[in-house]
Amino acid sequence: MNVKVINQVIILSIMMLIGVFARKKNIVTKEAVKSFSDFLLNITLPAMLLTSFDYGYSEKMIKNAEDIFICSAIIQIIFIFLSRLFVLNKQDRAKSVLRFSVIFPNSGFMGYPVLEGIFGKIGIFYGAIFNIPYNLFMFSVGAMLYTGKSDMKAVKSAILNPAVIATVIGFLMFVFSIKLPYTLYTAFSTVGSMTTPLSMIIVGTMLAEAKLKDIFSEFLVYYACFLRLILIPVITVIILKIFHVDDLIIQICGIIEAMPAAVVASIFAEKYNADFKLAARIIFMSTIISMFTIPVVTLLLKYII
Repeated sequence: MNVKVINQVIILSIMMLIGVFARKKNIVTKEAVKSFSDFLLNITLPAMLLTSFDYGYSEKMIKNAEDIFICSAIIQIIFIFLSRLFVLNKQDRAKSVLRFSVIFPNSGFMGYPVLEGIFGKIGIFYGAIFNIPYNLFMFSVGAMLYTGKSDMKAVKSAILNPAVIATVIGFLMFVFSIKLPYTLYTAFSTVGSMTTPLSMIIVGTMLAEAKLKDIFSEFLVYYACFLRLILIPVITVIILKIFHVDDLIIQICGIIEAMPAAVVASIFAEKYNADFKLAARIIFMSTIISMFTIPVVTLLLKYII
């Protein structure tokens, strides 16, 4: 499994570097990055999620889906409170960025490709279930970290997100054993298969905008990366082991929590007048370092579990 993970991470890294090259050479413009992101979030990702539920009904999978939904919610709640301890004595504008980066991993752009590479389509199935409470917390509590008050518009947006809608429809189709016609399934599956390369190319284009000198000189960035990439997945595994959660679910949750900081951290920071430059640096550095830490965390999961 470890060799497979390393190979998958290398493949994803190459895709990401293609995005860096394309942006540096202006083959992909800044405006195009926004369009690509919208296309991914609203078209290819929902298509991939919908077709990932194309399984025959299984009591075991239903039970695992219920468990991973609960585990995801518990993990988010624990880290929302625990993250307070990690940002003591930090400047106010940096606190919200650090807490958001610690709590919310990049479970979309990075999480789905890695899960698919390690577990196949079933990884996307369980990852989609994990991301239902994750998205609700990210767009509600995540906004509150920056503003101190709830943003109901953001919560509504999270509930009506195309990826969440596709997950709910796909899960209902799985429960009631409803199959898409061959032509529709093939079309959606083919479009959905664009998600992994497109997501990594988009991440690469974002990394191309960063200034390396500023990133490598800031201690807070390294501190956030340690929390996000090492400490958080370790704590996740320990918590789930204490509750005797199924090994597969522990692996899924552990790997998702080993992802770099969510790209939304920078978007929220800019929107709510926090330190968006720090957020961008954390996203960049954690994404780069995760290429090395994800295989390590996966190897540790193999021996811990």
